[in-house]
Amino acid sequence: MQSQTMIYEAAMQRFLYTLYITTQKTYLHKKGESVEVVLDKEVLALIPLITLESIVCFGNIYVSPFLLGACPKYNVTISFLSRTGKFLARVQGPVAGNVLLRKAQYRMSDDKAKSAETARYFITGKLMNQKTVLQRAVRDHKDKLNAEKIQGAIEKLNGSLLKIEQETELDKLRGIEGDFSETYFSVFDELITSQKDNFKFEGRNRRPPLDAVNAMLSYVYTLLYHDMISALECVGLDPAAGFLHRDRPGRLSLALDLVEEFRPFFADRLALSLINRNEIGASQFEKTASGAVIMNDEARKTIITTYQKRKEAVVIHPYVEKRMHLAILFHTQAKLLARYIRGDIDGYPVYIWR
Repeated sequence: MQSQTMIYEAAMQRFLYTLYITTQKTYLHKKGESVEVVLDKEVLALIPLITLESIVCFGNIYVSPFLLGACPKYNVTISFLSRTGKFLARVQGPVAGNVLLRKAQYRMSDDKAKSAETARYFITGKLMNQKTVLQRAVRDHKDKLNAEKIQGAIEKLNGSLLKIEQETELDKLRGIEGDFSETYFSVFDELITSQKDNFKFEGRNRRPPLDAVNAMLSYVYTLLYHDMISALECVGLDPAAGFLHRDRPGRLSLALDLVEEFRPFFADRLALSLINRNEIGASQFEKTASGAVIMNDEARKTIITTYQKRKEAVVIHPYVEKRMHLAILFHTQAKLLARYIRGDIDGYPVYIWR
């Protein structure tokens, strides 16, 4: 179901059901065993709570106390974000999960050597997927970009891969990750093959984003971050106790860890495709007095709709040897991470996009 005010995704597996609310002053309340969506006294939708996994509210969205109280009963989380996608708060019921699994996670997170070993998987996956994004761009759009410049970046990424394999200290691994990400983003502008005058990328920036491309990337990363939180909670892991990203109040570090392997081929390519296919235009962005660039509601809805459609794409997982939707892949990776932490498998089989 889709309207001008929300995007509701349904699929075979329950964890694919997410309700996004973006139009300001929309009101959500409990009606029977359902959530009713109302705008200007008009009922837009009536959705059974049993079909939902989460509700994500962007900006000035009203939620009744009765709905807030009912959602935990159905294991539905409600996340509140600013209009630009900054995480504000999350309402959820009692924490689920295996206490033995979480204890193992905390022990591993406190062990610097184990944390470094685990972080290596995440950053290896990120690097390999960044490299594939660049290789695909050269293969598919060689006549539209500087192939030689991109090939030079690919060679640098290969050098970073060798460094990762040899490094055992967490801080140094994080330094390598910063270096190869800078290499990747140094040629990211080359991947923009349409609307070049309006969408210029001169490097990654955030808090706030200073150009339209960075605004899009940050927004998609936020959606991905939310999905990683849900995936980790579903398998019983604590999204806050990470390995590559260390403990910090208010930050769900393990969710950020799990995001890393998906950033290049899922989030970055989504933003690029919207620009290159002219599905988003420069008129949908504006610069504020502070210098921050923000999207209008139309752009946010376009991104959310595209994001949901991308989650329905089917991939073949090389480790479990099964075809699955990308949304299922998120949860599959969380399950594999839980198996690794429990000691059921020797390593975390990061997803490498082909």
